[in-house]
Amino acid sequence: MAETASDFPCSLVIAIPLPTHRLASSALRALQVDAELSPLVRRSFSLLSPDESRSDARNGLGGAQSSNANPAEEPASGDIPVEEKTVLRTEYQATTNRMLRVSVNGFLESMGVVLGIMQELDVDVLAAQHKLAQG
Repeated sequence: MAETASDFPCSLVIAIPLPTHRLASSALRALQVDAELSPLVRRSFSLLSPDESRSDARNGLGGAQSSNANPAEEPASGDIPVEEKTVLRTEYQATTNRMLRVSVNGFLESMGVVLGIMQELDVDVLAAQHKLAQG
């Protein structure tokens, strides 16, 4: 039996802007390795430019691009350079609101760990914080 959109009526799109494409791509790869545990939940990742992300939000679009194993090899959408894709977009679809909440809570916890590691260890993030503190 083929699954339809009505089988997964609950959905949520989370767009997380990051300072650089390298950090967004690293976050995507770190989070992508963990498969969704429940067959009642679907999750997809993509990297967007800030303009694409705003356009998605304005138009209420819920369809995510499927993510490839290597985000650097993703086909470019339009004429947007890969380096401008700094927004990590995660789309969830679930059979119930409860399953959606449980999955998103797990994702946000994992994202918090990834961001914490970036903040502690990544020189780009430390340089950006230093620049903000001075400016």
